Amino acid sequence: MQELRKAQFTVSADIALNLAQCTEQLRSQSYDVVVAEYPSPSWNGAQGLQFLRQTVEEIPLLFVTTSKGTESIAELTAHGAFDYVEGEHIAQLPMAVRRALNEKKLRAELEEAGKALKHSQSLYHALVDNPAYGVCRCDAQGKFVSVNQALVTMLGYATKEELLAANHPSDGVFDLRTGSALAERSSENMRIKPIEVEWRRKNGTALKVKLSGRAIYDDHGDCVGHKIIAVDITEQRTLEKQLRHQASSDSLTGLANHRRLFEVLYAEICRSKRTNREFSLILLDLDGLKEINDRYGHLAGDRALCRLAHILADCSRSVDTAARQGGDEFALVLPETGIAAATLVVHRICDLAAKDAEEPRLSVSVGAVSYPKDADNIGTLLYAADKALYAMKHKRAKAARVS
Repeated sequence: MQELRKAQFTVSADIALNLAQCTEQLRSQSYDVVVAEYPSPSWNGAQGLQFLRQTVEEIPLLFVTTSKGTESIAELTAHGAFDYVEGEHIAQLPMAVRRALNEKKLRAELEEAGKALKHSQSLYHALVDNPAYGVCRCDAQGKFVSVNQALVTMLGYATKEELLAANHPSDGVFDLRTGSALAERSSENMRIKPIEVEWRRKNGTALKVKLSGRAIYDDHGDCVGHKIIAVDITEQRTLEKQLRHQASSDSLTGLANHRRLFEVLYAEICRSKRTNREFSLILLDLDGLKEINDRYGHLAGDRALCRLAHILADCSRSVDTAARQGGDEFALVLPETGIAAATLVVHRICDLAAKDAEEPRLSVSVGAVSYPKDADNIGTLLYAADKALYAMKHKRAKAARVS
């Protein structure tokens, strides 16, 4: 204890006078190291050594021996003594303890590394055999060196040999730029951050894949390739696109819905503030929808709404947003468009509606306003457009009474 403290160890200890006490102490307490006197007045010989070794199990075992005989030292080693120091050289004990603890730590780390390796190997084999995951190894230029059957199927080839034979950058199976992108994403621990790329199947059709894996380095630290796991996410991305479209579109007409309209108006107001360029909003109301439903039926009413939706789509540019707010109300957002140009669009919509010969005939009321001239936020913009729409309705109603 004195020698260990002199060597700057923080140490506490229990003393056992025989093997029975030693066994009891080990059951009730956790120890970093066991130091035993040898030979001991209370025990001696090979049987005692073997029992002690079994008792301490994985705890480092050190002997302080007074025997200078080579036979006694050999006996200690043969029966699993971790290390020993001679009693007359007790000053060497701290060095032996430090060595014992370091080697214990190394054994624990090696055991954990072995477990991790087995786990990694199990996962790798599971992935290789899983039909949902394409697994490959490629060189630094992105050319496949080995592939599993799932990747062969994913890319539409018949055999691994056919895929490897066709695997040239010029064939577009694995783009060289993809390989360099993976290299750029390789970190110190060799892991690759997942990326999404587009590959081409054998028949030329596109598929989206998510790539992850590890970089491979040679003894000089140079990247010589990658181990890649590829997951086909084509259907997933298509489904996500469909869901996004459904969430932002009107189920009857296919135009943008009320939620999408507000998103577009917010984005246009933000852009107008940045660029100082105006945009226009057109509100439309399908006149007499209730009468159409009552006289012709709701299917005809739905058909009338769809006919007006087609007219709005025909009058829209690719940057415009046509929307159905709900019921018989529609809207058209015209980016970077002044009120004069918006008025021309209004006339075109009304003319197309009037020329639609299908029964029941269509009639629309329209109001057009511009931002920031007529409003300073979404609420006031919609209010101004609604006011202009009802002014047109009132004008028509007044003209009808006079006639």
